Amino acid sequence: MSPSRAVAIFFGAGLLRPAPGTWGSVVAILIGLLIDRYLGFPALAFAALAAIGWGFWAVERELGSRWGEDPSEFVIDEVAGQWIALLFPSAAFWSRGWEGWMPWPGWVAAFLFFRLFDIWKPWVIGRADRRGDAAGVMLDDLWAGLFAGMAVVIAAGIAHGVLM
Repeated sequence: MSPSRAVAIFFGAGLLRPAPGTWGSVVAILIGLLIDRYLGFPALAFAALAAIGWGFWAVERELGSRWGEDPSEFVIDEVAGQWIALLFPSAAFWSRGWEGWMPWPGWVAAFLFFRLFDIWKPWVIGRADRRGDAAGVMLDDLWAGLFAGMAVVIAAGIAHGVLM
């Protein structure tokens, strides 16, 4: 297997069935929680940036100029997007000196909101998905991660009475 394929399928996570995108997100959450717990927010931010860079490289290399393809086994985009969503609660806890396991509402909300936006594809997420090129494969999930992260912050504000 080529290195670009290994990255694109996130080392086998994209081969899990059914719903490889959801499995990719589950694997991303589990690894992201471990990174956050043992290495902290800065390492998770670095991992997200690395996943973005490696993702663009791998998807471009694997798809080349094949217009319109988005193979379901390519889940590096879900990993990168899920880690972006997870950065929001991670940053909030890190800024307050939290060194334990991230409390479950934060990471569960990041997972659920990311999957919602990744499947629903509103506004710029859908526009990126419709590009039909290798960059679009990555961009829709990066936007979904950003939207999910913002939704986590809004939900936390509502839950804690800040936005009431």
